[in-house]
Amino acid sequence: MTQFLHSMIRVSDPEATIAFFKLIGLEERRRKEVPEHGYTLIFLGAPGDTGEVELTHNHGESGYDGGRNFGHLAFRVKDIYATCRALADAGVTINRPPRDGHMAFVRTPDNISIELLQDGHLAPAEPWVSMPNVGSW
Repeated sequence: MTQFLHSMIRVSDPEATIAFFKLIGLEERRRKEVPEHGYTLIFLGAPGDTGEVELTHNHGESGYDGGRNFGHLAFRVKDIYATCRALADAGVTINRPPRDGHMAFVRTPDNISIELLQDGHLAPAEPWVSMPNVGSW
């Protein structure tokens, strides 16, 4: 049997990235500092789910290009409208609003694309229905 373990993304500002993922319901599970090799590993996950996102912070790194080259991470959420509202209220751009009540895209502080998928389906609702796409997602 195959079991998904984690996806790794490199981040330049771990605390900003952790704050971003907390907005969609993830929590920090563990952290491993490896100063002799100049990096830190931080594992995040959703409560009740075994899958994880591994954040790798290479000390001294100031930014990464090509976030879209990675593709995206996808998360199922209980209420896509409430999740997008929390993200927007925190200053996160909703690149692809959940106009259909099912799917939205946002980006992390390091420009990694995140797909949010509604658990089930919600009826289309304002203000999301009228919102245009912003940037690439």
